[in-house]
Amino acid sequence: MSKQENSVQKMEQPYFPEDEIDLRELFGILWRGKWIIILFAVAFAAAGVFYALSKPNIYQASVLLAPAQDEGGATGLSSQLGGLASLAGISLGGGGANKTVMAKQVLQSRAFLADFIHRHELSVPLMATEGWDMENQQWVINREFYNPQTAEWLKDEEGKSQTPTDWDMVKKFKGNHLSISDDKETGMVTLNVKSQSPLEAKEWAEKLVHDINEHMRRQDVNDAEARIAYLEEKLKETNIAGMQQVFYQLIESETRTVMLANAQNEYIFKTVDPAVVPQEKSEPKRALIAIVSTLLGGMLGVFVVFIIAFIRNSKKPAT
Repeated sequence: MSKQENSVQKMEQPYFPEDEIDLRELFGILWRGKWIIILFAVAFAAAGVFYALSKPNIYQASVLLAPAQDEGGATGLSSQLGGLASLAGISLGGGGANKTVMAKQVLQSRAFLADFIHRHELSVPLMATEGWDMENQQWVINREFYNPQTAEWLKDEEGKSQTPTDWDMVKKFKGNHLSISDDKETGMVTLNVKSQSPLEAKEWAEKLVHDINEHMRRQDVNDAEARIAYLEEKLKETNIAGMQQVFYQLIESETRTVMLANAQNEYIFKTVDPAVVPQEKSEPKRALIAIVSTLLGGMLGVFVVFIIAFIRNSKKPAT
């Protein structure tokens, strides 16, 4: 065999680097460190179970809502007077979809929620409770923050009052209790309220729906009445019969708006599926917490075993 053929065979032979991963060696390392892995998994599992058991039960009440406004376009009088009405800054109906979108934004606004919390006296349940007493159906008050006998907020170690601000209460209500989702295809809106009290979760959800309907109704009635007053004032200033007829029609339209608003019990949102007292908790997912914590412990144990093996190998003298 020539030297050239011998060199070609050498080049064709596969090259196996010394640091190539050996699966048998990896399994051997894991087997030797099995007790470390088990120890980490058990420790994390115990910590996860303890954490899951320390978390209070949270209950969720849900309300399914449908837009109560007519979302059709302007017809009849609205189509005839739409141009003039728009110049005067007057709405002649329709636009139900826009009102629904606005109502959802108002429902999550800081001003509305702060007023809602104060109106229904929710500052103590939100900010000064440790939990819910299922047996007595009442809140367990944290007496480090609030004194139920005197109905006063206490002071902290520095002498400052612990009375919560509107910012704090709205932030906690939106972050821990309220969530809103909508179905783009059907237009349905789902309002969810979470609380440690199943009874309070239901009542808060019902009150939110009632209050947003009343808020939007009152706003539209006030706007319509202001427009009526404006139109009546302009009506007195003109002697043109044609313009007077237009103003009468606009006043009639705004009066109809006031009448229809006052006649509807559910002005913006119509309840399709009302809230009920939840019988089962929605969170925490204790089994999931325990499983995830066990897996994390096992993964950390595997990582520690590999680190130990790497350190031991690096200390061996090179041969």
